[in-house]
Amino acid sequence: MTVKSVDVLLVGAGAMSSTLAMILKQLDPSLKITVVERLPSVASESTDGWNNAGTGHAAYCELNYTPEDQDGHVDISKALTINSSFEISLQFWSHLVNKGVLPEPSNFINRTPHMSFVWGEKNVNFLRNRYLKMSQHHLFEQMEFSDDAETLRQWMPLVMNGRKSDEPVAGTYVKHGSDVDFGSLARYMVDHLSKQDDFEVLLNHDVEDLKRSESGGWSVKVEDRSSGKETRIKSKFVFLGAGGGALPLLQRSGIDEADGYGGFPVSGQWLVCTDPEVVEQHHAKVYGKAAIGAPPMSVPHLDTRVINGKRGLLFGPFAGFTTKFLKKGSIMDLPLSVRPNNLLPMMSVGKNNMDLTRYLISEVFQSDGARMEALRQYFPQAQDGNWTLADAGKRVQIIKKDEKGKGKLEFGTEIVAAKDGSIAALLGASPGASTAVHAMIDVIERCFADRLEQDGWKQRLKEMVPSYGESLKDDAELLKRVRDESHKTLGLYE
Repeated sequence: MTVKSVDVLLVGAGAMSSTLAMILKQLDPSLKITVVERLPSVASESTDGWNNAGTGHAAYCELNYTPEDQDGHVDISKALTINSSFEISLQFWSHLVNKGVLPEPSNFINRTPHMSFVWGEKNVNFLRNRYLKMSQHHLFEQMEFSDDAETLRQWMPLVMNGRKSDEPVAGTYVKHGSDVDFGSLARYMVDHLSKQDDFEVLLNHDVEDLKRSESGGWSVKVEDRSSGKETRIKSKFVFLGAGGGALPLLQRSGIDEADGYGGFPVSGQWLVCTDPEVVEQHHAKVYGKAAIGAPPMSVPHLDTRVINGKRGLLFGPFAGFTTKFLKKGSIMDLPLSVRPNNLLPMMSVGKNNMDLTRYLISEVFQSDGARMEALRQYFPQAQDGNWTLADAGKRVQIIKKDEKGKGKLEFGTEIVAAKDGSIAALLGASPGASTAVHAMIDVIERCFADRLEQDGWKQRLKEMVPSYGESLKDDAELLKRVRDESHKTLGLYE
């Protein structure tokens, strides 16, 4: 068996690992980094363009980030956090473009207005209240609102044409929204890194074993899936960024911080249109309200997408129940993830979320006709022959212990790290890749704290992300300065 030693081992070659590798190499080019990927190509699972929404999640249009309570009060706290986190990603990508690390921005990000659309008096009132609260904050001050049908027709013609004239409707509009091809972005970063010294990617390799090393750090056994050859990699630090595959590996690590964590997998499908005549009539991401009982990842939206340079329209996602943690995973992923320390939380979540389970199972058996009827709520004149069904990626929602030791279902992303900083994992789903830079800086702060203080990493992070160490939520002038710069560089402003 071959044995090698590295400074950093990253499991999974998607958005998270490629971002962490890029930041670390910018901070210290001498770091020896290896990436292990079970598939034969980079960014082919959750990060691939067809496996996610491609929305630059900034909370402009995603109504599930701004819940309304029984008294009609809209909570925008999560939206503020997500928006400021996405601005951090934009700053970093802008930095890489200016350095020549990334190509012309339209290869991976394109300005695509973000809109919300609702119908019915109750929903119109909600959207108006949401707009009034959000537009008072500098992060969202450029948001527009309208309940005028003609204005909405100019914003989103496919959505409005053919709609009943007496139906109450409303929408919000943010012109500097974005569509992001995260698959292409990750591949560009890995391609650049692969030309650097002390960086390698092991494709088509499975992690077979993960344990503490006697000399410190971790000893990880990987197997080449094509040849069966095994390699033992000793690493000072391990990051588990394998999408749904991160949870089983985190459990295998045995760290105390993983205690009680489980996963609730959700599948998805898209309706896809590539007919140029239809595609050219829609240039936006239009998000609606999720059905009662639906998970946040199932908020319906009609999206302009640019994937691998080709434009199309996607509608969905249509969620479903699955036991796989990855699109190319095993039906045994869920049952094999059950442990004594997470059995109670998982049973508690299962018991308290039966409506969600029934909803997902009903989605699995939804007919093609029913999916088209759902589409026609957003595109009344949609024709059956223009749309085909495609599978989206799998998402594993977080199950964790609540304050009573039972369980709760979390819809979001979370970093779980060992107290000694030797290993970290990213769990969860949306907003996912959109906030990868913020999440990976969090990993660095928690697992490389000594180098931040002693080796000048803080100043280098400030060069990559000008707002680093300051609050975009609290400082309007700072936001204006960094947003103007990054949005101009990335082509998000006209």
